[in-house]
Amino acid sequence: MSRERAYAWTDPKELAEAAQHHDGRDFFARLVKAELPAPPINATVGMSLVEAVDGRAVFELEPMEWHYNPIGTVHGGILATLADSALGCAVHSNLPEGAAYTSLDLTIKFTRPATIDSGLLRCEGRVVSMGRRTATAEAEITDPTGRVIARAIASCLIMRRGS
Repeated sequence: MSRERAYAWTDPKELAEAAQHHDGRDFFARLVKAELPAPPINATVGMSLVEAVDGRAVFELEPMEWHYNPIGTVHGGILATLADSALGCAVHSNLPEGAAYTSLDLTIKFTRPATIDSGLLRCEGRVVSMGRRTATAEAEITDPTGRVIARAIASCLIMRRGS
């Protein structure tokens, strides 16, 4: 039996422009309060930003059928997207106005499958080191009982105005 899903998003240019005119702390405070539109990836994947401040970012995702891979569990790419978002936003939360970042790498280790029965997944990313040009962050995806679904680490390139 076929199922359908529909969703909407706003023009990502508005958010990208706002990111250039706020430091990370203010930018994420405005995102969490819905004063700025969520990025399109949030609607596409079905995840939401809960918190991002002082080198820490938290996203949540309720597993759905449309997240599933052929063997009936949440696709690893969905979990990797959740982790990448928390990792990058943790770094971004520490950036000054006008600075940006991009992921250099992402390593993720899956420790147990996630399904609809897993309940609300929570991914917390934390900055491990923050240099002038690169940053490293780590994250865990957990289920409501605290069981670890996956662990991830990433490094990010920091791009500052004039560099």
